[in-house]
Amino acid sequence: MMLFNPFRRPAPRSARTHLSAADWPDVVYAIGDVHGCLDELRSLERNIAADAAGIAGEKWIVMLGDYVDRGNHSAGVLDHLSAAPPPGFRRICLAGNHETMMLRFLETPGPNDDWLKFGGMETLSSYGISMSAVTRAGRKELKAIIDSHIPQEHVAFLRDLPLTLSLPGVVFVHAGLRPGIDSVERQSEDDLLWIRDEFFNAPPIQDRMVVHGHTPAAEAVCLPGRICVDTGAFATGRLTAARLRAEEPVRLLTN
Repeated sequence: MMLFNPFRRPAPRSARTHLSAADWPDVVYAIGDVHGCLDELRSLERNIAADAAGIAGEKWIVMLGDYVDRGNHSAGVLDHLSAAPPPGFRRICLAGNHETMMLRFLETPGPNDDWLKFGGMETLSSYGISMSAVTRAGRKELKAIIDSHIPQEHVAFLRDLPLTLSLPGVVFVHAGLRPGIDSVERQSEDDLLWIRDEFFNAPPIQDRMVVHGHTPAAEAVCLPGRICVDTGAFATGRLTAARLRAEEPVRLLTN
């Protein structure tokens, strides 16, 4: 049974996009929740580059969301993801629930915002904003502090993140899909970013693999119909990617 989550709020109608491609690249590496773990991300990218060195053709890195909060280097992670990908790769970054919570706070900040209890203070600290500054400031002053510390490029990055990437037979998404809704465009943003039990307890979607993060486990979870690559990097130090290629079994890489 899904327990009530006080941090989950129904999302408004979303302007976020859904990406798709008719053909697969030669290889896709899907990376799970980073949560401010910049060193682990850089290390994993080096391992991915080494793994892909012998693969000719198009190479994609798909980031599955939750780049910020909990770990100590969220600002650095957003800097890194806003910059060019490793040479020879295309990088696609999807939205996670932590990015939408952060963006909501940045647009309408308040000292009692739920996001601050959900890893947000670690993120603000990575920008040089202290807890005391947040708790003492009024809303107008807090907005001024945020605007002076957090680059607009990071805000634009958060705002522009798409929700899903669909390739033939596979959907990449942060949390999962609600059963019974065939089109990803008809899925609610709330489900795409937050769903757990309803997705996990349903039979696999026919002819479609879902690659996602959001729900941490000690090891990546590879089951019929879904692959979860959230291995709780902020707590375990392990960041995981799934390598997907046509006619090959899924291969897992870590930092």
